[in-house]
Amino acid sequence: MRTLKDWLEHASRTVKIWLEPDNLERLRPQLHYQAGVLGGFALAAAVLLGVADLATRGVIQTRLEEDLKASLEEVVPAELYDNNLLGDVMMLPSADANIGAAETLVYLAKKQGEVNAVCFKFVAPDGYAGPISLVMGIDKNGEILGVRVIAHVETPGLGDKIEVSKSKWVLSFNGKSLDNLTVEQWAVKKDGGVFDQFAGATITPRKVVQAINRGLEFYKAHREELVGTVLLR
Repeated sequence: MRTLKDWLEHASRTVKIWLEPDNLERLRPQLHYQAGVLGGFALAAAVLLGVADLATRGVIQTRLEEDLKASLEEVVPAELYDNNLLGDVMMLPSADANIGAAETLVYLAKKQGEVNAVCFKFVAPDGYAGPISLVMGIDKNGEILGVRVIAHVETPGLGDKIEVSKSKWVLSFNGKSLDNLTVEQWAVKKDGGVFDQFAGATITPRKVVQAINRGLEFYKAHREELVGTVLLR
C-alpha cells in the first residue's frame, strides 16, 4: 500500500509535468483545463487540511485531557486517591436522572484499590440563558467534595457568579448531601431552601441547585455498584 509520503511525491511529479509551459499552452484553450485548475486547488487544499489535522489531532486531545484532569482535581482532594482518574472509569445509564446525557462517565478516585470518591460531569439544561455544564466530586458516603462550573452562557455580572473565580457561592455546596439537608432545603432561600440566590438573578442559582441535587440522586441510585455498601457517618 502506498504511504502518504509516496502519494505526495507521485502527486508532486504529476503536477510538475502538468505545469510545463508547452503542456499548459496546449491545454489552456480546453474546457477541462479550467476544471482541472479548480480541481487541483481543491485537491491541494484537501491535502493540506488533512496533513494539518493529523499534525494537530494528538495535541488537541492532549490539551482536552489536561483540562479535564485539572477540573477533576478541583473537586476531588488529591489525598483521596493514588490512581489515574482519567483511566479508572465506569459508564452508567443516566437518561432518567435528567443530568444532560443518556449515559454518564463516572471517574473513580481510589486509594490502595478502594473507592473513596467519584466525580462526573453533568448539565443543568435549563439555565437562564442556556445549559450550564458542571463537574462534581462526591465522597463514598454521598457528601459533596466540590462543584465547579465548566461552561455556561449566563449574564455577565449577574448569573456568572456561579463561577468560583467570580464568587465563592459554589463552595457552599461542599459537605452537603441528601442526608444532611431535607428535600425542601435543597433550594435557594427565595424558595425556602438554604442556598443564596443572586441579586437580579434567581433563575441561574436555582437551576444549579436543582441540577446538583439531581446529581446526588444519580450517585445515590448507583452508589452500590460504584463503591459497594458503605456505612454512613
